[in-house]
Amino acid sequence: MLKSAFAAARDRQRLQQIVGVLIAYGVTNVVDKLGLRAVAPLARWRTPSVDVTKLSQPERVRRAIEALGPTFIKLGQILASRTDLLPPAWTDELSKLHSQVVPLPWEQMAPQLELALGGPPEDVFAEFDRTPIASASIAQVYKARLATGESVIVKVLRPGLRRIIDADLRLIGHATSLVERQWPELSRYKPQEQLKQLATGIAGELDLMSEGTNCELLASIFPDSPDVVFPRIIWNQTSDQVLVQEFIDGVPPTDKAQVRAAGLDPAALAQTITTAFLHMALVEGVFHADPHPGNLLALPGNRVAFIDFGLVGRLTERRRSQLLMLIGAMLKQDADGLVSVLLAWTGAANPDLTRLDAAAQHFVVRHSKKPLNIGLVLEDFMTMARENDLAMPTDLAILFKALITWDGVMRQLDPAFDLFAAAAPTVQRRMKARFSVRGLLRKVETLGSSMYGAATELPSLLHLMLVRLKQGKVTVEIEIKGIDKLTQGIERAAARVSIAIVVAAFAIQVAPRLVDLGTPFFAVVTAMIAIFGIGWVLLLRKSRA
Repeated sequence: MLKSAFAAARDRQRLQQIVGVLIAYGVTNVVDKLGLRAVAPLARWRTPSVDVTKLSQPERVRRAIEALGPTFIKLGQILASRTDLLPPAWTDELSKLHSQVVPLPWEQMAPQLELALGGPPEDVFAEFDRTPIASASIAQVYKARLATGESVIVKVLRPGLRRIIDADLRLIGHATSLVERQWPELSRYKPQEQLKQLATGIAGELDLMSEGTNCELLASIFPDSPDVVFPRIIWNQTSDQVLVQEFIDGVPPTDKAQVRAAGLDPAALAQTITTAFLHMALVEGVFHADPHPGNLLALPGNRVAFIDFGLVGRLTERRRSQLLMLIGAMLKQDADGLVSVLLAWTGAANPDLTRLDAAAQHFVVRHSKKPLNIGLVLEDFMTMARENDLAMPTDLAILFKALITWDGVMRQLDPAFDLFAAAAPTVQRRMKARFSVRGLLRKVETLGSSMYGAATELPSLLHLMLVRLKQGKVTVEIEIKGIDKLTQGIERAAARVSIAIVVAAFAIQVAPRLVDLGTPFFAVVTAMIAIFGIGWVLLLRKSRA
């Protein structure tokens, strides 16, 4: 069944390795369901150091994922955040996955680094320490010093990764296509969407130039902020294989002893981090999507530095508006509002509304006490989606994962931390901007553009409709009674649409200029336009008799 799908010779060896790992760790049900038993005799893998028969199925899968390397680790980390798809036994186990691995020896890393730098690192930098300060499944990090005396870090991709990862993505792609064809009931897990998220995330981590660009993008959001710091990228020594950036000397914000020794205020740090993150997500629509404690540094003066930008999330204006609606529904304990937002996000065709309403009511009661625990709130929200056979969009799943992680970090800093209370100023500013005159005008302009696009097509569509109605079919003569009245009705509808378009266009073109000039009679002009448009439509309705 799957044998022909994986016939490409370039991936066959990797497929054999994957099958060998799955069998060694007792994940044979996956091998059988995907029809890979034929590959099993060729698969070779060392015996695990633990007795897998004594492990639960989630733990077997987690250990197999760790053995399979960075592609599968990244996939497991993505699924660990999807409590809307997987039950707690699985997400809890997958959350144990980490990217920290034993570092490769210098002899294996040196050729890669020398090729990217154009020479030995000792010739490029004034100083270079060959002992890595961090090692992950994708890259290793070293410390160096420029000729100017500035301390920097040098991040280098592990050699040979791209070939293995490309093969993994092709094989996973074949598998997801097969799953969607063979098991339609699994479509709610959106395997193709998960694969796309996996490929995007890995592509970002394999291109260190992209990571540098992400850093500068987020830094541009805070051009004048003294409290939020981003490292400077050393572009003349950065490539897709090597990233050189400013070394920032700070302490982990979750290390209470170091925070106290540095004389820092945990509550102030929590507020600074939260304000920065919410500004990125809710206002700018682009945010640091991998906010574990290792990617944050606490600096003197209760400042905060962000590092490691391999994964950045993005939210459209529509998503940000929906998030504001969700936050409002949670704060007001509005069960109907929660259901409305959830259905809008998941796009469910035939949900069990009675069951969903009951779940929403239970959710509201469970989280009626203040202060709200945002991590628990979001986890329960995604659980409610899963139990009602609904799946969250990928972009929101990324945001929710980031928010849950942020909340955990903030609570380590300050156990009494209330993210909703800390978020209130940002949310209020965002709501005011959304319903301001300029904000509403932007919505009108967008609507007007859409109406104008539809209007340009309307004459040809009406003409085609009328021709087909009058002609009928070529082989059969059909008399359509009342065609003249139908035509008149269409013409009247077209006239009303045209008037609406003219009114909207006038408002779009004139209103912003009036606002810019600070004119006080903007409301009067708008009202006159509306009265004129309504009066005309009423005359059209009256003339119908």
